[in-house]
Amino acid sequence: MEKNKKGIVLGVCYYPEHWPKDQWRDDLLQMRQNGIELIRVGEFSWSITEPEEGKFDYSFWDEFLDITDELKMPVIFGTPSATPPAWLSHNYPEILNCNRLGIPYTHGGRRHFNYNSEVYRKFVARITEKCVQHYGARNSVIGWQIDNELNCEIDEFYSRADDEAFRGFLQEKYGSLKELNRSWGTVFWNQTYSDWQQVHIPANVPHNTDNPHQKLDFYRFISASACSYAKMQSDIIRKYKKPGDFVTTNGWFENLNSHQLARESLDFFSYDNYPNFAYELCEDPLNNQTLNDRKWSKYLSEVRSISPNFVIMEQQSGENGWSTSMETIMPKPGQIRLWTMQSIAHGGDLIVYFRWRTCTFGTEIYWHGILDYSGRENRRLKEVKETAELVQKISEAAGAKYEAKFAVLADYDNLFDSKADRWHGLMEKESYKGIFTAAQLLHCPMDYLYLEPDITIEDLQKYSLLFYPHGLILDERRAYLLQEYVQKGGTLVLGARCGQKDMDGHCVTDPLPGLMRDFCGVDVVDFTLVQPNCPQNYIQWEEKRIPAAIFNDILEPLNCKCEKECEEYEIQNYSSEPVVEGFYTEDYYKGKAGVISRKAGQGKVYYFGAAFSTEAAEMILQKLGYAKPYGGILELPRCCELAVRKKNNISYYFVLNYSGAVQQIELYSSMYDMEKGTEVSGKIFLEPYGCFVGRR
Repeated sequence: MEKNKKGIVLGVCYYPEHWPKDQWRDDLLQMRQNGIELIRVGEFSWSITEPEEGKFDYSFWDEFLDITDELKMPVIFGTPSATPPAWLSHNYPEILNCNRLGIPYTHGGRRHFNYNSEVYRKFVARITEKCVQHYGARNSVIGWQIDNELNCEIDEFYSRADDEAFRGFLQEKYGSLKELNRSWGTVFWNQTYSDWQQVHIPANVPHNTDNPHQKLDFYRFISASACSYAKMQSDIIRKYKKPGDFVTTNGWFENLNSHQLARESLDFFSYDNYPNFAYELCEDPLNNQTLNDRKWSKYLSEVRSISPNFVIMEQQSGENGWSTSMETIMPKPGQIRLWTMQSIAHGGDLIVYFRWRTCTFGTEIYWHGILDYSGRENRRLKEVKETAELVQKISEAAGAKYEAKFAVLADYDNLFDSKADRWHGLMEKESYKGIFTAAQLLHCPMDYLYLEPDITIEDLQKYSLLFYPHGLILDERRAYLLQEYVQKGGTLVLGARCGQKDMDGHCVTDPLPGLMRDFCGVDVVDFTLVQPNCPQNYIQWEEKRIPAAIFNDILEPLNCKCEKECEEYEIQNYSSEPVVEGFYTEDYYKGKAGVISRKAGQGKVYYFGAAFSTEAAEMILQKLGYAKPYGGILELPRCCELAVRKKNNISYYFVLNYSGAVQQIELYSSMYDMEKGTEVSGKIFLEPYGCFVGRR
């Protein structure tokens, strides 16, 4: 995205296969008149190019691309593998995925295939090659989207091909059944395997009581399968595409290491942004703890951890919903503009709306685009045009990096484990929501930083404060990185259960917090899940009374110095004694330590013995000096979001009003209002769902 010379660009998803040919040119011209400069096409069109097995017909897309070439309308072309044609499902049923009971899905929906079918891979490789070879030479084609939303709808796979591939995955990983039995702890409940053919995907067991270590490997396997599938397509595309054309894919779904996916196969990552899901019938929009549509800034921050500048391949432009689910409301006046600016504020430099025209047939008849069924101009089109005019005025911010004041650490081992382990999952959900919400309310921009294999101490040192909420699974490399970060001047905040497990998901027999025990100067002497029948517990930390949510580690300080060395990493000496910062206020462990800190080198580590609710995270951020870091520059109400992007020593301040009421912000320093083109200071009023972009 750094190569984007046009600045920030708006595009739209278009489906010419849904509309008469005599409408295509007019649609494209109307897009241009309303600020749309790019289209995405093709991701569900396999049978258009291959209507029968081995028979290829390029005439439809050739006719359409003739028009895009003529009008110089840039095109992102999708490989059509997300929806196999009916002839393929019928002739080769082994390509179909199965549910947990082993029953195959039938043709008629989408994403009903499995990644590990060699038959499916063969056909996908062929259609990808044919499409890139033929359509990729077009001047208007500038990039390729692999498939569509990997692991959407289905993120668990139980076909025979997956079962066989899982076995191969494990053989490569463990080498022997002895090692697999050790890793999975199969002596428990008499699960020991004596032949590889006995090893299967975790599927239909009573009460869903899967072996958690088997399940952890299963999630790792699903991720590896999706990454391999994407790389197969990426390699083909790169063989035939024009120089300079990019490769990406869209989504952010579970059981998938998106960082690995991007590293192996993509030029940058793309995301599909639908903040309107906050108002789905199954949600609670009156519960402000969810932040409603503002919560989607969390997902944009996750995407930014992969690509600092990214693409929104599908951006909310109308009411969304299938005929079967996802009932939502139409965006209110101003919200399309607001959500577009939300994406841009977090690092999006290409925003592609979904979709141009609302389809009149199929499952997505209630998934509205910019235009309604009639195609006549409406308020949403007018708002898109107005948004495009604003985007042109702020386009110089393209390539600017999001400026975060702290980061939350994450890793896929713990994310996958939190799905296999309900106790772990309760804490992860609470803490990641709590820290993000607190940062939003305190107007303290934050990042996510994933502890991937290529992470370095320099990556950690970009932040003066790091949270690692619940690193239950911890290895020596990560522990060493965390310790080195602190010793070189960083502040690290750990949450409950840190260091509880090894990389197999086994609970360690060392006293907790395991590999971080000596470094933190903490001994977890007792612990408990917090149940509704228990009194609400708090930790008194000086003047702050901080909620202690979900799980409580009961702590004692260690009065020792560590001179431990491990096999690969040297744990450095430190001299300061641990300090009890806070005490539990309720229950049988009242008066026991709940927070312990320790200075190490030039930095400091805190062990917080609970999950981080919003209130707890907010109090901790305030105590550590991370509340309102831009308070000397501007003041804004809690219902507004602040995001800052920076390049060439110029800062771009985005203030987004998520409320349906006028809000007042105060500028203490003069800024250039990029929409109005004037210098402003003092009081500024934001209309409902309005935004302000200031340059300073």
